[in-house]
Amino acid sequence: MIRNLRRAVSRARRTTVDLSHPARSPLGSTVVNCVIYEDGVRQPDAGPVDDALRRVRKSGRGFVWIGLHEPSETEFAGVAELFGLHPLAVEDAVVAHQRPKVERYDDTLFAVFKTCGYVEHEELTATSEVVDTGELMVFTGPDFVITVRHGRHGSLGPLREALEASPEQLAKGPAAVLHAIADQVVDDYLAVADAVQNDIDAVESTVFTEQAGRGDAGRIYQLKRELLELKRAVAPLDRPLRALGTQSLPPVGPDIQPYFRDIADHLARVTEQITSFDGLLDSILQAHLAQVTVAQNEDMRKITAWAAIVAVPTMVCGVYGMNFDHMPELRWTYGYPLVLGVMVVACFVIHRSFRRNGWL
Repeated sequence: MIRNLRRAVSRARRTTVDLSHPARSPLGSTVVNCVIYEDGVRQPDAGPVDDALRRVRKSGRGFVWIGLHEPSETEFAGVAELFGLHPLAVEDAVVAHQRPKVERYDDTLFAVFKTCGYVEHEELTATSEVVDTGELMVFTGPDFVITVRHGRHGSLGPLREALEASPEQLAKGPAAVLHAIADQVVDDYLAVADAVQNDIDAVESTVFTEQAGRGDAGRIYQLKRELLELKRAVAPLDRPLRALGTQSLPPVGPDIQPYFRDIADHLARVTEQITSFDGLLDSILQAHLAQVTVAQNEDMRKITAWAAIVAVPTMVCGVYGMNFDHMPELRWTYGYPLVLGVMVVACFVIHRSFRRNGWL
């Protein structure tokens, strides 16, 4: 009951993930949103992407933030040409399936993040999906931010609203948006890690109960596989965050670098959690296999004990079934009941001895 209550609390605290595709705007089949910000304040009527960029560069103030969702190569070509994006970065943004990284192309910074979400399930099985991943690419330049999202997770709608509620932070420019995205991604890692811990606690408590079954090994292996997927998303991000926090990479200035170092510390905490979870699952698996071995030994002892008990009447019946003419008590009237009684008493004594020694 306590475990179910804790799971309910963690679900309530966890940020709701929008699994539906955002509404398509008239700006294009993949453009989710196009907004101009000046001094941290959202400007109305940004219009088409090219008009928004023209307005920003004409005024020399603010930046334009464009959000896209799973664009094709043809759909993204116009945006790439308009902003002068590097072909290698464009290819990575369209194809996806990239490792987390940060690359610099002239005055444009290209960052790749792995987004993660926890898949809710009533009961963990050997085939349950626990961690679902996607990708989020961010292009940041002097006067623009382009986000390309792949997968169901990592919706930036709530993030955009939170940033608009803090104009002083948003006024720092595209670097503030990049920091907010990285911060949200790492916060999602923390939420997923906490949820996975609940599953590990549930498996651990089940393994060390009398109701533990041999199917628990499949559940443990499944958790290890899902934990590996989370690790592949988290571990490679450490070096890019360290680079953003220590190196001079436009448009990230010295005023925003400490924020990236703070995110790197949070990421280190998640990495430590995942490492400890993996070690704990190894210990649980070893304990489970040891329990299975002990149970098999118990079964073998019981089988051996019953075989020893059955061997006594089998031996007596075998002796009296050899059809010799001169055998003890063969012609005696009470010979048959006596032999049965001897077999019963012998079986009882052996059974009592095995029970006393814990074999039965």
